[in-house]
Amino acid sequence: MNDFDWNLLKSFLGVLDAGSLSAASRRLAISQPTLGRHITELESGLGVTLFERGREGLLATPAAIAIADRVREVDVQTGAIALAAAGKSAEIAGTIRLTASEVVATYLLPDILRELLEAEPDLEIELVPSNDVQNLLRRDADIAVRMVEPAQLDLVTRKVNAMTMGVFAHRDYLARHGTPQSVEDLHGHLIVGYDRSDLIIRGFRDQGIEVTRHFFRLRTDNQITAWELVCAGCGIGFGPNPLAARQPDLVRLEFGTEIPSLPMWLVTHREVRTSARIRKVYDFLGERLAAIRL
Repeated sequence: MNDFDWNLLKSFLGVLDAGSLSAASRRLAISQPTLGRHITELESGLGVTLFERGREGLLATPAAIAIADRVREVDVQTGAIALAAAGKSAEIAGTIRLTASEVVATYLLPDILRELLEAEPDLEIELVPSNDVQNLLRRDADIAVRMVEPAQLDLVTRKVNAMTMGVFAHRDYLARHGTPQSVEDLHGHLIVGYDRSDLIIRGFRDQGIEVTRHFFRLRTDNQITAWELVCAGCGIGFGPNPLAARQPDLVRLEFGTEIPSLPMWLVTHREVRTSARIRKVYDFLGERLAAIRL
């Protein structure tokens, strides 16, 4: 395999860990056709079949399992080389891969990134809106904005803010269905919540209130969609106070209970903090995110 493309190994690990091309495509931000071509090329170069199709997705063959640990070792080493190289960059130019939660990427970052790119004309930003925890150690991203404190070692973390939360409904919805005066009154209303995620259910449980997923008559795990449903008057839902402040027709419902704030962490790898462009973006994001009244 002359002129070997190391991206083939990254695609192989992505498919192996995700179990399907579609899941790996979302995780790696690579199109399914490209992933399929990478796997085919790797199989051709190695002369083995790495995956077989099954009901649950792609099944790793014994050949794939046999090389998996060695490929992971190579991936770690090539990632370390990339980190070391990135750390030596002295120019405020090039590409920064930034990942953030869907809500932060959609509602908070656009103004910040507009200002950044106007100030630094040689920078390019790859923005990955995702609620999945991206692995900075493998360079899935250079910088991450996370709503949970990272547990990985060798990361530079900075708590930049905390997003306060509330319960909201559109004025039109309340005019049609009345305004609940207590948490117990919510049982008579249409509640917008998550589908497979139990985040809100656990929040209720922490308040000593037991509900099931059927408590939410309208369910979606996409946080942007859930928020827009509330803004459209579909029902009562949960969301960030700063976003509600942009919607004059939303009413905050007060029940005497406090919803915990979501801490906002800015994260990068410690070795890339010596990269001028990554340090510039990291510090710029930290300053601007900290200044937002959340």
